[in-house]
Amino acid sequence: MDTYDHKGGSAGPPPGVGIAGLSRRGQAVAAVALAAVGVVACVHLGMVFLHVAPSNTASKQYDEAVDDWVYPEFEQNWKLFAPNPVQSNIAVQARAEVADSDGALRTTGWIDLSAEDGAAIQGSLLPSHVNQNALRRGWDFYIGSHDEEERPNGLRGRLSESYVRRMVLSRLADRELGGRPERVQIRSVTTAVAPPPWSDEKARTRPYYRTLSWWTVTSEDLPEGARDGRAEGSRE
Repeated sequence: MDTYDHKGGSAGPPPGVGIAGLSRRGQAVAAVALAAVGVVACVHLGMVFLHVAPSNTASKQYDEAVDDWVYPEFEQNWKLFAPNPVQSNIAVQARAEVADSDGALRTTGWIDLSAEDGAAIQGSLLPSHVNQNALRRGWDFYIGSHDEEERPNGLRGRLSESYVRRMVLSRLADRELGGRPERVQIRSVTTAVAPPPWSDEKARTRPYYRTLSWWTVTSEDLPEGARDGRAEGSRE
């Protein structure tokens, strides 16, 4: 419909808005971009559906591709709505065997990394996602890909070991340990949440420890700055 100016004459059709207001090249680029976004959205929805759906022929056939797409950014965790939610607190702790300037070895005490994360978000209006989830999800990744004998279940198990090692060493790098870490050991402390006073449920609140073996620190495990320092020290 034509519009009219204040003098009563026709002002012509209104100018185009949105994609219609772009040049032909702009319209083509916008159409391709929208199509690409639509394809990626459809693929993402399909992958997530196969991930959360009951086991079926398609999910079995494309299991590896689905896991590669979903983990770790898009993992679906429904524990909040599970019939038996987690009822325990898990703390991840680490200690190191450090070498002082004279080469003497000394073992530090256990450092509660989970407690540090809890203190960092306590009372914060905008708590860090890293403080809330990085260590916790890293440990879940490890125990979910290892058996009770600490044997890895394939490539994901070995990947989880490297991830946990590097994450712990990045945390220890910010601390004054009194020397260079030569070996590191990690353990988890699981404590059941006591039932409320009105409940007849019984729970064993004695801590359960899962202690991993010592591992030797390599330059690949260290943060970049510390890695460079160790390389220089070894050349000396």
